[in-house]
Order: sequence, then structure tokens, then C-alpha cells
Amino acid sequence: MISRTTLKHSLAAVVLGTVSLFAAGPSFAADADLTKVPSGNYAVDPSHAYINFQYNHLGLSNPTLSFDDFTIDMNLDTENPAKTTVAVEIKADSLVTGSAIWTDHISGSKWFDFATYPTMKFTSTSVTGSGNSFKMTGDLTIKDVTKPVTLDVTINAAMNHPMNKKPVVGISAKGKLLRSEWGLGANAPYVSDEVKLSIEAEMFKG
Repeated sequence: MISRTTLKHSLAAVVLGTVSLFAAGPSFAADADLTKVPSGNYAVDPSHAYINFQYNHLGLSNPTLSFDDFTIDMNLDTENPAKTTVAVEIKADSLVTGSAIWTDHISGSKWFDFATYPTMKFTSTSVTGSGNSFKMTGDLTIKDVTKPVTLDVTINAAMNHPMNKKPVVGISAKGKLLRSEWGLGANAPYVSDEVKLSIEAEMFKG
């Protein structure tokens, strides 16, 4: 019979060994130098890309919703990032809310009106910054209303992908907007007018 003390020591060894295994696992140093990859057209990897938005509900919670069907195309100029352009197209009915009732509600004319306005678009108009931190301003079109939005963009890494060996750029972007400016102001201020945007994308050279 194994004593409790021996069993505890054995379990501890297994746990510590598992932790050591993960700690010693492969790691990749993130290099955000854009000159590590060539200029050209890059398209989003749909399996590693996320477009989320968050709002405040009655001061009680901060729901996060996302879109599941979209394209991101980037014409990257590594020598002069200010010349880089980005175009995003989102299928509105790919909205993921976590609730069938809420999805049905938010798809109606009071909110996104998927039937009338099936797509949303963002087209960049200017890029400023250097290193791995940039500000990208562009025209955001929702429900046929187009207004400028500025995103804070961080280049997480630029490299040849360790698995498929293709040039890839990892990007994080954040921004804010007032939804009422796009005809989505229902129930404000109980549901916050300000919406936070968050984008994560891995872009592969075509």
C-alpha cells in the first residue's frame, strides 16, 4: 500500500515535471521590425483573426461581441509604413453575441438591420508612427453612414512563419467610437454610446 506521504510526493513530482515541460517548451522571440518581411499584399489568416467590440450595459457589465466572417487586406510598405493601406469588409450577420435572443434583437432595424445593410467596411486613409506603434485613420461605413475612425495599431511581430515559412505580420489594433454616429444609438445612455473596438490579426503575404 502506498502511503499518503509517498502519494503526495509522487503527485508533486508529476505536477512539477509538467510545469517544467511547458516552461521548457518552444518560445519565439517577437521581432516587430517590419523590414524583416517584404513589402506587398497581405491577407488575413481567418483562423487567427478576431474583431470584437465592447460596450457597457447599465453599469452592470461590459459585454463583448464579435464578428466571425470578415476579410482584411493590407498593402504593406515596409520601407515607408505611411504608404501602407488596409481594407476590411465584415459580414454583418456573422455577429456572435452568445445569445440567440440577443442576436435576433440586434439584427433588426433598431440596431444593425442585417437585411438592409449586409456588410460593413473600413478603408484606411492615413498612417502615422514608427517602430511598432502606429495610428491608422480610415473611413468606417455602417448602415451606409461613413465616418472617420482612428485605431492605435501595434505590430506584434514580423517574420517568416516558423511552420509554413511564409512572411507574416501580427497586428493588434484598438479604438473607440460613438455608435450613435452610425445610426446605432438605441437605448443610450443606458447602453453606453461609446464602443471599444479590438482587432487581432495575423496577416500572410499573398
